[in-house]
Amino acid sequence: MKKNIILAAIAALGLGAAAQADTTKVGFVYVGPIGDGGWTYEHHQGLLAVEEEFGDKVETVYQENVPEGADAERAMTQMALQGADIIFTTSFGYMDPTINVAAKFPNVKFEHATGYKRADNVSTYSARFYEGRAVQGHIAGKMTKSNKIGYIASFPIPEVIRGINSAYLHAKKVNPDVEMSVIWVYTWFDPAKEADAAKALIDNGIDVVLQHTDSTAPQAAAAEAGVISFGQASDMAEYGPTPRVSSIIDNWAPYYIDRVQAVMDGTWESVDTWDGISTGMVKIGEITEAVPADVKAEAEALRDAIGAGEYHPFTGPINKQDGSVWLAEGEVADDGTLAGMNFYIEGITGDIPN
Repeated sequence: MKKNIILAAIAALGLGAAAQADTTKVGFVYVGPIGDGGWTYEHHQGLLAVEEEFGDKVETVYQENVPEGADAERAMTQMALQGADIIFTTSFGYMDPTINVAAKFPNVKFEHATGYKRADNVSTYSARFYEGRAVQGHIAGKMTKSNKIGYIASFPIPEVIRGINSAYLHAKKVNPDVEMSVIWVYTWFDPAKEADAAKALIDNGIDVVLQHTDSTAPQAAAAEAGVISFGQASDMAEYGPTPRVSSIIDNWAPYYIDRVQAVMDGTWESVDTWDGISTGMVKIGEITEAVPADVKAEAEALRDAIGAGEYHPFTGPINKQDGSVWLAEGEVADDGTLAGMNFYIEGITGDIPN
């Protein structure tokens, strides 16, 4: 009862800003461990960049391995009660907890990664990972010898579906015989599950592994089997030059620095940010010597065309899985459709789980 009274009083007063006027307190809520080598690792690199940029002008706090749901709401509440000025909540499943806690702490700024619900004190931000998947798909389509590539998918949300479609589309463009198998693991970070998924794909004859999960376990499985893979969220360079032949790197540091600076300046406002290769939020890691020189040149040209705005990964003609027309010749997908993508494109077998 006392706890509820305190929370109500805080909410009524709109408290939450750090007591020290000269120090900005910055919080991060992570879905995995900072040593996952992928998603959470890169967000934590952003935290370290904030510390390096602002020195003793900031105090940072973080909590790792926070499940999506009630635990996330408790972690955010605790950070707000401890005086955080801005809290970055770094997983899709934190969306509703972020909105709920933000309503109780109107003077605290919240930034939710990969979601779509905003409020006066809640911003959203994400990266156009599908741009990087296009480059990976091109390399995969060129390098597969079995014409079978595999994809380890986390949850059936638009962000993940976009990546699957983009990778397959660009593999198919350079290799009409390519097939893609998708395994859904329903987790962001579970090395055992991720490794099992990679092994199942390999047992099914695939010789290229892609993933939208957070650990390096698929790289380890690929190395053992002698097939190639791609780093996810961070470079995962310890697995190069094979099996890891390139990677998507999520570069959050500039965004985090910019948003913390806005809090310091009193200019922060609720915005929706969706950046990609053009701004450097999505980077393509080193394309290793395992990739033939001509394929590397093509992949780099594709990367540069996307970055310059000369090419969009979802440019028609593209049909949906059922054969119906989605994009006509030369038509480019709009952000609204991409943001809510809930369908496979033509050629991908299997169903998207509910």
